Amino acid sequence: MNKGISLYELQQQIKGTIEASLSERYWVQCEIHDLKSNLSGHCYLDLVDKGEKGNFFKAKCSGIIWSSRWRVLSQFFEQTTGQRLSAGMSVLLQVQVQYSEMYGLSLIVYDIDPAFTIGEMEILRQQTIDRLTREGLMDMNSSLPLPKLPKRFAVISAEGAAGYGDFMEHLHKNPYGFKFYTTLYSAPMQGTTAPAGIIASLDDIASDLDAGVCFDAVLILRGGGAKLDLACYDDYDLAAVIAQYPLPVLTAIGHDQDYHVCDMVAHEFLKTPTALADFILDIYQSEDEGISSYETRVRLAVSNRL
Repeated sequence: MNKGISLYELQQQIKGTIEASLSERYWVQCEIHDLKSNLSGHCYLDLVDKGEKGNFFKAKCSGIIWSSRWRVLSQFFEQTTGQRLSAGMSVLLQVQVQYSEMYGLSLIVYDIDPAFTIGEMEILRQQTIDRLTREGLMDMNSSLPLPKLPKRFAVISAEGAAGYGDFMEHLHKNPYGFKFYTTLYSAPMQGTTAPAGIIASLDDIASDLDAGVCFDAVLILRGGGAKLDLACYDDYDLAAVIAQYPLPVLTAIGHDQDYHVCDMVAHEFLKTPTALADFILDIYQSEDEGISSYETRVRLAVSNRL
């Protein structure tokens, strides 16, 4: 009677064959689907390869970064990109194939190229700009008239965020005594959930407009952050909604050097939330100076008559 071989023996043969034929280290392009580190300091990854449209998995594999290597790579990646390695990122990893009789195939990660992650984001950004241009959306929102003296604003930001607090302080406690009305529509302002969250807030504002609420403009505020934190503002869906929105949309996202696709399609783009508050105040200050000038001229004219 043929008893065959044990499962362990078969797994040993598979292990020997795989590791003998794939003994080198390879640079592999993939996306991090999930990332977890345990108490021992090791990092465990779910790595995937998606189809061209990004809506299904072509391949999936487990990855491991041992604790000593994880401490170095995570710090290196964060210092280079300004962002922690996390799920949803496209990465270029140097790996070696490992096969375990207990856990099957996995990839041991030895190195990472942060320039690849940044480069992939820039390619997607340019593709988004090209698409919006082809569809005639780039200048659509900027063609809407902004009221001469806008005073009622729907503000999309994260409640408690420093940028939002700076804006509110600067606008409402202005030294001129100008009065404004702001309503906060809270949304996540960074990461993969931000585009859908901001779109949901824009939908809420549109519903309130239909119900009779009056706003002169929509303000999208986000203080400074790392480059990858703010990559969500290059999202096509969010930019397309802003471009076609029925109210002027003014953006103030990030630092002085930041310029995103959402800024390009907005009615006005300011560098920071405080700069946006100054922009609004300047409108009123210019009008106030004009009125004062007229008042002076009228007094002089009356005085000359007398």
